[in-house]
Amino acid sequence: MSTPRSTAVMAGLSTLDRFLPVWIGAAMAAGLLLGRALPGLNGALEAVKIGQISLPIALGLLLMMYPVLAKVRYDRLGAVTGDRRLLLASLVLNWLLGPALMFVLAWTLLPDLPEYRTGLIIVGLARCIAMVLIWNDLACGDREAAAVLVALNSVFQVIAFGLLGWFYLELLPGRLGLAGSTLDVSAWDIAQYVLIFLGIPLAAGYLSRRLGERAKGRDWYERRFLPKIGPIALYGLLFTIVILFALQGHTITERPLDVARIALPLLAYFALMWGGSFLAGRAIGLPYQKTTTLAFTAAGNNFELAIAVAVGVFGVTSGQALAGVVGPLIEVPVLVALVYVSLWGRRLFKEPAHA
Repeated sequence: MSTPRSTAVMAGLSTLDRFLPVWIGAAMAAGLLLGRALPGLNGALEAVKIGQISLPIALGLLLMMYPVLAKVRYDRLGAVTGDRRLLLASLVLNWLLGPALMFVLAWTLLPDLPEYRTGLIIVGLARCIAMVLIWNDLACGDREAAAVLVALNSVFQVIAFGLLGWFYLELLPGRLGLAGSTLDVSAWDIAQYVLIFLGIPLAAGYLSRRLGERAKGRDWYERRFLPKIGPIALYGLLFTIVILFALQGHTITERPLDVARIALPLLAYFALMWGGSFLAGRAIGLPYQKTTTLAFTAAGNNFELAIAVAVGVFGVTSGQALAGVVGPLIEVPVLVALVYVSLWGRRLFKEPAHA
């Protein structure tokens, strides 16, 4: 039974937001149909790339992130960086527990499928810097906190991704008597993806707010400008999903049992990471907005980086690449569902929660 608070939040969502699961399902179906109806579409979409990422996917990601980052009140970031509980909890969840949990799930549930197992471990190492902003915004999380945690993840991603890849794919399996893999990826390669997929929309969002407020004032910016660009984020999300399914849908439909095997540890991972992080945020006394931000930033993954690394190191037809592709296809509907769980979970917090 819903509380008046959660009912009011749901009623306040736009039609696009309230029926997002329907639109995502339709986008998935549209992508599958496009991929099947136009056999040459894959080649056209893959013809132009940014690194190993198809240009249409890159454009979709940039469109998706810009409106959310334009909403951030950058003059409030100082209050977030001073919250040591939030920052420490995020670092522990993202860089200690997250990769370790994916390692355990991958080896437990895919002991006989080394390529898929390696692909999932790579997904676990790629902490989220993109779509998490969408889920956090829909769940009425703290936008400023999300911007800080995403920036923190970006810095650690450049520094720690290669090191953790060596640890979880070579050192730890060897110490445990398990067969390992190697991961040859440079910090510069990772930095390029961070600069493109976070740096560009972050700079655009920051400049939009600074210039917009200077020219027209904060009231105009937040009441007139932001509502106009807000829907672009979800349009970008739906466009990205269509392209992903158009590019990879044929592989997924031809190997459904493999997809199911890959999906099982992913489902367990998202549920455990989000649920554990949400409860941890409440346990350490964070308010709802920061708790839900902590949960989504811990549960989400940087699928564009994971796919790029898997394709670049192991090849586009490898099992590692397939595991990377299945990642966002499972993550998107699961985290959309968790947006609604998060809004329902507001009842666990005594203080009034403001969007």
